[in-house]
Amino acid sequence: MILQNGLSAESTAMVTNELTAKHLGSGDMEVLATPAMIALMENAAMRAVTQSLDEGQTTVGVEISTSHLKASKLGAEVRAVAELTEVEGRRLTFRVAAYEGEVLLGEGVHTRFVVDRERFLAKLA
Repeated sequence: MILQNGLSAESTAMVTNELTAKHLGSGDMEVLATPAMIALMENAAMRAVTQSLDEGQTTVGVEISTSHLKASKLGAEVRAVAELTEVEGRRLTFRVAAYEGEVLLGEGVHTRFVVDRERFLAKLA
């Protein structure tokens, strides 16, 4: 496993009914839900390091601190970006942000841990 600062990735999604605050229950309007924006950010962070992990390893999200600054309507294309900013053993820290075009929707810091997939799932049994 070779992880270094600067690894990055993006994830994109169109705001559909399934991603709205009304549908997810985090609000009552048909706009991009904060949980959906956060999931997109987490996906970008996961993707940023996937190719650098050893076989059988994955990452799990453990913490996120984020702001949601602007709403996005149905049909909008949103993009999350994540950049690895710190590697401390198995602990990975990312700078994350979400955009609609060039407009910042939200930003924050996300922490993930590298885990062995089989051992992690075995603990749930």
